[in-house]
Amino acid sequence: MKNKKIMNYADSGVDISRQDEALSRIKPLVKSTKTSNVRSDLGLFGGLFAAQFPEIKPILVSSMDGVGTKMKVARLANQWDTVGQDLVNHCINDILVQGARPLFFLDYIASDRLEPEIIESIVGGMALACRNSDCALIGGELAEMPGVYSSREIDVAGTIVGVVEESLLLPVLEEMKAGDHLIGLPSSGLHTNGYSLARKILFELKGLRIDQVLPGTNETIGDLMLAIHRSYLVPLMDLIHQKKIKGMAHITGGGLTDNIPRVLPSNLDAEVNRSSWEIPTLFQFLISEGRLSMEEASRALNLGVGMVLIVGEPQLNLVLNHLRSHQSEAWVLGSLRPGTGRVKFQS
Repeated sequence: MKNKKIMNYADSGVDISRQDEALSRIKPLVKSTKTSNVRSDLGLFGGLFAAQFPEIKPILVSSMDGVGTKMKVARLANQWDTVGQDLVNHCINDILVQGARPLFFLDYIASDRLEPEIIESIVGGMALACRNSDCALIGGELAEMPGVYSSREIDVAGTIVGVVEESLLLPVLEEMKAGDHLIGLPSSGLHTNGYSLARKILFELKGLRIDQVLPGTNETIGDLMLAIHRSYLVPLMDLIHQKKIKGMAHITGGGLTDNIPRVLPSNLDAEVNRSSWEIPTLFQFLISEGRLSMEEASRALNLGVGMVLIVGEPQLNLVLNHLRSHQSEAWVLGSLRPGTGRVKFQS
């Protein structure tokens, strides 16, 4: 009888040693985000965070998200640190619109075959974004799953938990009224939405390469598409504590059309003035070359608007001046009008 080979886990495509190497690479990155509330180190089955807050009546706010097919662009460009920052900043913005500051973050990274140096770069970006926001990266999961993910495919997702004093919770629907102003804050690019559409137009329809300069700009397609999803935490937190904002909308999937109504009362519409800002060249190119209607573009892309604030007339100039003092461009995007909780555009 012939000797039969003794199989191990690596024969199935999963090499635990790669996970061990990745973990050894990211441990110092995770440790660099440790805050005074953290009670655990990487390696335990669960992350520990002391529930002690200066807020009197704390409300925990949580969210989770991913960066979608932006990961495919990262693979094309072989640039991985930006997507880690994207993920953290996206999640921070999602809880920020309810008035919350971030406490801790957990990540999930999966692929057909773990590449420790790439994992290190991704987590390095997460750690940088966490440190910039006084947020602890307290745990996560690395999964190697051949057969589930295609060759060289990587996916990332993250969960964030934050806290807000109950009296600062947003939106404040009962205070919103016709005549309140919409303030727009610029995005840094596509952020983390619309990449399937953008990739189809740029790479399939137009046949462009990741290293080519986008027509009408001085930047490569890779740099434009991997621009880091901006965090609005620093310029907005003081305004939240001062109760100068009635509501905020993070402009992600669904664009202006679908995201602003999420923070509107049912008796008011948001009237957005399209002429109040210039749509960045990347979006203009996608609209023109993809032959997108403005209706479709306004739902699929952020069109250069990353965050929308709702403020009353007495607070308008104070809010604009505060944002500009933080080197944050801002402008009056439109206003609230009697309606049924929808967005209406005017030229």
